[in-house]
Amino acid sequence: MSSPSIPTTLAFGQGHAVLDPVTGAPLQFANRLAPARRFLLDTADTAWHSIEHQWGSGHLVTDRGGARWHTPAELRAVDGGTIERGTVEGGTIEGGTVEGGTVEGGTEAVHPLLDGVRVEVRRWTDGAVLRERYAVVNDGDTPLRITGLGVQTPFGDLYTGAEESLDRAVHAHLFTGGTWAWALAQPMSGAGPNLGLIVREGAVRAYSIESRNPGSQSNIRGHIALLATDRARNPEAFGGQPELRVEAGDSLVLEWELGWYDTVEEFTAATDAPAQFSSFCARTGERITVTASDVTSPDATVERIAERTFAVSAPEHGVYTVEIDGTARTEVLFHAPLEEAVRRRIDYIVRHQIARERPGLLAHAFVPVDVRTKTTHPTNDWNDWTDGSERIAMPVLIQLAALRGWVDAEEVEPLLSGWAEFAWRHLLDGEATPTRGTQIPRLPRLYDAPWLAQFFHDRYRLRSDAAALDKAARIVERNFALGGIEHLSIHLSETVLAIAESLDAAGGSARAEALREGIVASARHFVKAGKGLPAHEVNYEQSIVAPLVDLLIAAHAVTGEQVFHDGIAERLPWLLAFGGPQPHARLHHVAIRHWDGYWFGIERLWGDVFPHYWSTLTAATLLRLPEDLRTTETDRIADAVFRANMANYFPDGSATCAFVMPSSVDGRKAHRSDPLANDQDWHLVMWMRSPRR
Repeated sequence: MSSPSIPTTLAFGQGHAVLDPVTGAPLQFANRLAPARRFLLDTADTAWHSIEHQWGSGHLVTDRGGARWHTPAELRAVDGGTIERGTVEGGTIEGGTVEGGTVEGGTEAVHPLLDGVRVEVRRWTDGAVLRERYAVVNDGDTPLRITGLGVQTPFGDLYTGAEESLDRAVHAHLFTGGTWAWALAQPMSGAGPNLGLIVREGAVRAYSIESRNPGSQSNIRGHIALLATDRARNPEAFGGQPELRVEAGDSLVLEWELGWYDTVEEFTAATDAPAQFSSFCARTGERITVTASDVTSPDATVERIAERTFAVSAPEHGVYTVEIDGTARTEVLFHAPLEEAVRRRIDYIVRHQIARERPGLLAHAFVPVDVRTKTTHPTNDWNDWTDGSERIAMPVLIQLAALRGWVDAEEVEPLLSGWAEFAWRHLLDGEATPTRGTQIPRLPRLYDAPWLAQFFHDRYRLRSDAAALDKAARIVERNFALGGIEHLSIHLSETVLAIAESLDAAGGSARAEALREGIVASARHFVKAGKGLPAHEVNYEQSIVAPLVDLLIAAHAVTGEQVFHDGIAERLPWLLAFGGPQPHARLHHVAIRHWDGYWFGIERLWGDVFPHYWSTLTAATLLRLPEDLRTTETDRIADAVFRANMANYFPDGSATCAFVMPSSVDGRKAHRSDPLANDQDWHLVMWMRSPRR
């Protein structure tokens, strides 16, 4: 009987996997309903996507040494359940060619790695799903101890530009909950088929990110590796990484399936979740209800309240591990009430984050602080450590708390009046052009305009200071003059409408109307642009889309025109797609951002930040939607995102600018909070301004 040919494709569901004839591994997943969508990275236009990161390649760390696998020593075709052997010598198929064609069945690859250790990788399809089985086989005479085991899954999560991203790229939503683990490659448009990976045997307990460094910059997510354990690099990550033991003559198996799903809801139903949570975040003193066979926690209180029903609680603000049936796990968050968190945070800021050591007006600046030493952090010629830009959140927060009566207005007035003088002198030029800070080149930055305007507008509201209202209006007028109509500045539209309302009340209706006309003109520009959004500091990101939707909401509120309503409805799925349905406090519908640890933190870890405070833009936007577009679900998502970001604050009022989620980034230990309190306070500001707190 002749051996079956090595397949070049494996069909499943609505599409197929395109296989490398040398390795038998997927080069791309294709769906016939969305032929242009790239679910995996592609070497054709991604030079940094090296062969070591091909889907299904991996690494192994053991007590017998460490190794990576890629090209197999043997590649076999699986036909009708029968394994036929064919040998790969010297890294190429015998004879140098492979007969192509789609065949039922699949492939099996053998990778000898270490003394008495091999990895066998089998791929096959039953027509509906594609299955992959990774087996670490111990052929030795003694037990094998594994402290690192990971498989490359290079999802096409990158931003080449807005239109390209929306049409061709995916967001990779990851949940590494042990035996309850999955990955979802969701189109960035929020529409079309999703590719879902579900672990069916074994466990995925962490993930790592590779190729994230100054060479790859901010427009890529990086290479994702799903990890059975990452103990060798980060034993504490994700609640603890175990040492895995394989007895002599035995094997360790990790098996998952890949399938196509029309909706996110269809995918989550297919994951067969072993537990249901009433929520993943709650205030201290409240309880989270979990429905499961068994629930335990090493650090939270768990009470059985009925058969298959448990209540989880904790008295202290923090993130807590919850274990399900002894094999799966996730995390929940218990947080202080918003007012209490704001009070603690302001107390810490006042004590530790004012540059009092500097001369003159410079001593009124709010700056980052290293929470380990409680010393302010110098600018060091780094834009994201300046005494302006995102640090504007701190005086805005204090003044907003004074407006709410959460702090004594007269007690904080010297700080606010001093900062007002500092900002007008040093963060704005004579034409009210915003600059990033005092100790770097004074280049205009449109992003800073709405934030400075917010401060001066709130100052008008707090002190009835007509000069402050004039300054607020001048700042946003200057934003428009500098090209702000074609720039999606965060918070611009809602800030402009608030200033216009105050101008109306103060007798400045003509000026107010001009501001509203600027917002409407900007909205018309972006409706016409469609998917062709301009690159900002990143080619395409959630903090472009949220201000875009906010802009259309504002224009619709001003004009009532249907074109703006339709624009909101069309773009809302783009915004929601940034967040996934992971059952985890840090991840549940929290938008992906993967560069802020590098730009804003001390550790310079350039990997996924969960949660990042700008994820709160999604929550604020959802609560502004026109009533016919707002739903119970969008309100629930908004609440989950606001609460998730409370993980960035600590009971003593300190904070972190970035919790870098992966277990490791380019081999460096991650899954930790950066020690710099820097820019995260915008979350508290946005939650305080939201209509529902």
